[in-house]
Amino acid sequence: MKDEQTSARLSPFARLYRLMQRAARHPRAPWWLAAASAAEASFFPLPPDIMLAPMTLENPRAWLRLATLTTLASVAGGVIGYGIGHYLIHWVLPVIGAAGYGPAYQATRLFFAKYGFWALVIKGLTPLPYKIFTITAGAVAMPLLPFIAASLIGRGIRFYLLAGLLRVIGPRVEPVLARYIDWFGWMLLVLIALGFWWLTRG
Repeated sequence: MKDEQTSARLSPFARLYRLMQRAARHPRAPWWLAAASAAEASFFPLPPDIMLAPMTLENPRAWLRLATLTTLASVAGGVIGYGIGHYLIHWVLPVIGAAGYGPAYQATRLFFAKYGFWALVIKGLTPLPYKIFTITAGAVAMPLLPFIAASLIGRGIRFYLLAGLLRVIGPRVEPVLARYIDWFGWMLLVLIALGFWWLTRG
């Protein structure tokens, strides 16, 4: 009862962090990580980083395996998003608009026209929703092999850096995350908002 009352007083960021901590200890956590990574690339709203981080802290020696799993599953999900954009874009455009991603989608089309291959590499290093880029890549008929290569580079850099950094820092960072999780959460939202502003400013 006391734990439930304490949980009820936590912020949404803190509750999500506690949930991810518990999920990271589950025997099927790698499967969940792979599923979340694949789903985020096509429709799921939450980035796989929020599960990769606690799983790496829980088992630092597995950082390379976890980063590889996250990268490959994310790219596989990206191919699904690519297929959605390539074959179903006329049906999903209303959904994109209803979700508030309409301006970002149009701006991403222009971004692809300007940067092509590097648009996906750059995206892999940002907190902007990957699904917008995968769907747009399919909609503009970006060649599939360059799409996969760019996704592997961008997503790989991001996830290997995160897992490698947590491997080096180790459990020492966990109390810091727990204490400042609200600050980190709001900072992430600000970065996403700035990313959308930068993407749509032109």
